[in-house]
Amino acid sequence: MNIFIKNLVLILLITGAFSCEKHLPVFTMDQVALIPYPNSVSPSVEVLNVKKIKSIQFDESNSTLVEMGLDLQSFWTAHTQLEVGLKNKAENNSNAISLEVKDFSNQNEEYYQLQMGENQISILGQTAAGVYRGVKTLEQIISLSHLSGVQTIKALPTGTIEDAPVYGYRGAMLDVSRHFFSVEEVKRYIDLLSIYKINFLHLHLSDDQGWRIEIKAWPKLTSIGGKTEVGGAEGGFYTQLDYKEIVAYAQRRFITIVPEIDMPGHTNAALASYAELNCDNEIKSLYTGIEVGFSTLCVDKELTYEFVADVISEISAMTPGAYFHIGGDESHVTPKKDYIKFMNRVIDIVKQNNKIPMGWDEVVLADIPEVTVAQYWAKAENAIMAMDKKANVLMSPASYAYLDMKYDSITKLGLKWAGYISVQKGYEWDPAELVPELDPTRIIGIEAPIWSETLEDFDDIAQMAFPRLLGYSEIGWTKSEKRNWENYSSRLSYHSAILDSLDVKYYPSNEVNWK
Repeated sequence: MNIFIKNLVLILLITGAFSCEKHLPVFTMDQVALIPYPNSVSPSVEVLNVKKIKSIQFDESNSTLVEMGLDLQSFWTAHTQLEVGLKNKAENNSNAISLEVKDFSNQNEEYYQLQMGENQISILGQTAAGVYRGVKTLEQIISLSHLSGVQTIKALPTGTIEDAPVYGYRGAMLDVSRHFFSVEEVKRYIDLLSIYKINFLHLHLSDDQGWRIEIKAWPKLTSIGGKTEVGGAEGGFYTQLDYKEIVAYAQRRFITIVPEIDMPGHTNAALASYAELNCDNEIKSLYTGIEVGFSTLCVDKELTYEFVADVISEISAMTPGAYFHIGGDESHVTPKKDYIKFMNRVIDIVKQNNKIPMGWDEVVLADIPEVTVAQYWAKAENAIMAMDKKANVLMSPASYAYLDMKYDSITKLGLKWAGYISVQKGYEWDPAELVPELDPTRIIGIEAPIWSETLEDFDDIAQMAFPRLLGYSEIGWTKSEKRNWENYSSRLSYHSAILDSLDVKYYPSNEVNWK
């Protein structure tokens, strides 16, 4: 049966079922423009009348499910104008949305099943994280129904989605050093990431232009190093309470914070805060430009390693995630011998704090342990070297995945040193095939960084991150054989409604026929 006839039959059946009340869902389940697209969608001919849903059920002893239930209750009411209660999990799921953690033997921890019938919705997850991903899929189905011209949702499509990600690491990076972004702005970014099943947020917390995290043992890092930014405007920093708040906020959305302290280069803010970190014991001037590669910590001083140990220890104690990012890129004035000596010691400090070392791809020059993650951004040979050293690789190729690169020659914001990245170019690449010599089993995932040299506020971030970030979320989640530009761009066109509803000032690329 061809797709046209199949859909016609479904529509006739649905119309027959609801001809009196005229509550038709806008799409059948396989037609919903989900991003990232699920790996298995099986539509059915039934229709879910939203008035039949009376409660959200879950195990009340599981505080994480309780929190999810409360959030979903608010979301449901906002989009359907109907109240639903909260109940402890019952045997009978009729007239309810059921949230449940269930052991599906040997499934990915983010695996979920979303089952939608004519009078019930069930979300089963391998873990609470899986349930959460299923909730986000349900919320997209609701949003895309509500925001497609329907004033009030009367009905939703039914069927079953079984889903799990291709990669365990699906990340975004936010540079808060070149320009500082407030706690509320970071939270807003986290909220948007969660819609699209991104599960890591890498925070670039230090650079030449600003030090953004309070270190109690070295208070001048923020009182001096945090007070400016690119262009000379007032900077800012996160207190340790602020940072803990961000970490907890992300955790509730099943997003892991990865802190980065970039070293031995990109350290002018620290060198301007403490003279003793410089080999000549002379304080550096604060820097508000955008050039790179001119700064370095003094690798021969034992004090430098005391400083690094204090910084890593204090941040690690506040960070429950597995990774600590030590930068390591563009340290052009650090002799190679000194660079290797420094990074070897810093990697040991990270391990002493029970974290997995992560660094930009230059980190492979050091004696990296097998657990290290090299973030490939520039040199394929470094990614290959990481593999040869039995380390893992995170894919962030600048010419495909850097969100601060201009879309085209007339884009006002951003830079172009890695080339233009159109929405289509950002979507049409495969992490497993980009470096042919790289063993795909060594790739832990994908991350889309956004550097903030030209980005001053959240609207600037939104303009460069959206809609491209949605494509990166799909590259990280959906099997490559299920991805193609024509289908994706069609689905993407509907997400303007979601982004508009959230007041996200995305870039309306003419590559997409926006709905």
